[in-house]
Amino acid sequence: MDYRKIDPLKILAQKAAQKTAKNISDTGFKELPQSRGESAYVIDCNQFYLASITECLGTKALVADEMRKITGKTYYDDIAQDTIAMAVNDIVAVGAKPISVHAYWAAGSSEWFDDEKRIRDLVNGWKKACNLSEVSWGGGETPALTGVVEKNAIDLAASCVGIIKPKSRLTLGDKLKSGDVIVVFASSGIHANGLTLARKIAEKLPKGYATKINGKSMYGEALLKPTTIYTKLIDKLFKNKIDIHYMVNITGHGWLKIMRHPNKFTYRITKLPPVPDVLKFIVEKANLEHKDAYSSLNMGAGFAIFIPEKDVKKTLSISKKTGINAYVIGLVEKGTKQVIIEPLKIIYEGKVFKLRK
Repeated sequence: MDYRKIDPLKILAQKAAQKTAKNISDTGFKELPQSRGESAYVIDCNQFYLASITECLGTKALVADEMRKITGKTYYDDIAQDTIAMAVNDIVAVGAKPISVHAYWAAGSSEWFDDEKRIRDLVNGWKKACNLSEVSWGGGETPALTGVVEKNAIDLAASCVGIIKPKSRLTLGDKLKSGDVIVVFASSGIHANGLTLARKIAEKLPKGYATKINGKSMYGEALLKPTTIYTKLIDKLFKNKIDIHYMVNITGHGWLKIMRHPNKFTYRITKLPPVPDVLKFIVEKANLEHKDAYSSLNMGAGFAIFIPEKDVKKTLSISKKTGINAYVIGLVEKGTKQVIIEPLKIIYEGKVFKLRK
């Protein structure tokens, strides 16, 4: 999929969705139209805001299935965390504290649910990830979609609701300004994006997923390292009065996501965070140019926040205490909408990245 273009379906859906906002008018609530195109949709409920999001895991489950043949482990406890993380990391990016999650586990056959070890790992992993995210698991749906999903496969997804209270936590970028510092929080690895490319690489390796990276872990196990959940860290930043001007969950668009804000700013990157070994391996084996790698993979940056200089030192300290490495990578400047990665001599123009109609 080319994430850099808005396809006709997305344009059609966005236009149609906007016209449905009037349906909540008789509740006394109203949408925040500026939240459309952000990481989560926000509704004004008078005393607080509610945010909601739905995200899916993608093809990472296929890697887990292949690795089980090699090690005997199911890895579904790990990919359960990936699925939860995809949703909660998006919802915290608008300033919300996630409060509930619902599961959608669509298997290709009802027989998929007969594997007790796999189901136990999935359930326990989902519960553990909910506890890590400090959310309640409200329920879900487990359809068997014969003929839609492949017989031995499953499609995992999660929907999440979050509350923004006090309302001052709302983070839609209205405070973003020139001079803001860009801080990124380290990723644990590939997270849940770029797996199609990663799987193609495995097909070409002599030992496939069992191939060792730097003589250490197997390629497949490195791919399955769970996505970092940033909810507790972001909540601590708010509770410690960090003045967060904008936030971005860096996923399928890679570092293009840094310019997610609709206004025209230049994001000048002067330093790069360490790149996890598994991503270095993918870049090498796929013979990716840096420009392609940083526009599709997280390359060590799982989440980004934009804050004033005065809050940088405190932010780094809080992040360290939380156990997540943080890195100051650059500044926001007035100018053309673009991301300039100076160490790699890369420029991404705003026109290649569109999330709104």
